[in-house]
Amino acid sequence: MELIKMITPEIIFNTLIAILVLSFFFNQWINWLDTTNEPIKLPQEIADIYDEEKYLKSKKYDKVKTKFSFISSAFSLLLMLGMLFFDGFAFTDELSRSITNHPVLLSLVFFAILMVVSDIVSLPFSLYSIFVIEEKFGFNKTTIKTFILDKIKGALVATILGGVVLYLFVWFYSFTGHLFWLWSWFLFVVIMLLMTMFYASIFVPLFNKLTPLPEGELRTEIEQYCDKVGFKLDNLFVMDGSKRSTKANAFFSGLGAKKRIVLYDTLVDNYSKEEITAVLAHEVGHYKKKHTLTTLFLSAFQVGIMLYLLSLVINSSQISLALGIDTPSFHIGFLVFSILYTPLSMLTGILMNVVSRKNEYEADNFAKTTYNHLPLISSLKKLSGDSLSNLTPHQINVFINYSHPTLLQRIRSLNK
Repeated sequence: MELIKMITPEIIFNTLIAILVLSFFFNQWINWLDTTNEPIKLPQEIADIYDEEKYLKSKKYDKVKTKFSFISSAFSLLLMLGMLFFDGFAFTDELSRSITNHPVLLSLVFFAILMVVSDIVSLPFSLYSIFVIEEKFGFNKTTIKTFILDKIKGALVATILGGVVLYLFVWFYSFTGHLFWLWSWFLFVVIMLLMTMFYASIFVPLFNKLTPLPEGELRTEIEQYCDKVGFKLDNLFVMDGSKRSTKANAFFSGLGAKKRIVLYDTLVDNYSKEEITAVLAHEVGHYKKKHTLTTLFLSAFQVGIMLYLLSLVINSSQISLALGIDTPSFHIGFLVFSILYTPLSMLTGILMNVVSRKNEYEADNFAKTTYNHLPLISSLKKLSGDSLSNLTPHQINVFINYSHPTLLQRIRSLNK
């Protein structure tokens, strides 16, 4: 805290600018590495995924997404710089104070204004991404009606759930003093636990229809596998992912009796029962290896560190003055801290990705030893090919941003 008092508002302001600009150029450099990492010939293990025409299409898709990412990121950067240089956050703070002076409600109003403005500004980019880029390459199945309903539902969930969490967060800050970070940490751990347990049973049905996998050869194959490995399977669902995209996927969610495995209908309709069971075996591997609990623990530890660091600077008047605001407040301290925390967030994100890639290898190996690695390889190839994935991302991008090993790395591991 004493260190913060020694730092002038000018230094804090310049640091914010430097972090935003350097983060932007660093990310663009990573994207540039990916676009220039084109081998003359694909490695033998993945050479059969694309024919020449589809391979060129995948590279074009990747370049279009990279260009769009650059434009949207540059726009976001310019908007943030504009808010900082022209006292946009000070104006928002003043506007919020004209609505309420209640210390807790003030922060809620401030962030609500920023959220609404952010949604309005990002709307054209969302529309272009879905209805132009994804449509052009044959992936989009989202209708305007579905898009609007998703926006409305998302806003309601964010307002209700996010509003309650933020209210408690600010209340802890207002009434528990310097220990607010500890109470907030407990709150976030409970929320993460509840989200892990109930995400697929409460939140997914708000946006998608889940139906039990019907009786038949596929269900029989899956049930026989689950009996073999001692996995109690009560909740196996098919999700109507095809109403938004042609891309296939599957995921595992929950703990204990609340665990669920969800298969996209695009996976069920286009893959063999062996390929789907192999994908499910991979998800069961995550459960058996307790990867969900490990990730939950590491995330909780990471949040605890972040909240403790936040508690050291949240009351600093220098932080508020850096944005041209005379009165220190929770929302301004939190906003500035979220930017200052970016470099550390990137480092912890890299560590989390290292752990996540290790977990993916372990889940693959579990599927290999308890079922069969060949249909798993076949399904991974199809998933990559059907989504026009970049098969040769740059190793620096993989190390920093990838939560999964590359397809080539997974195939070579499975073939050992």
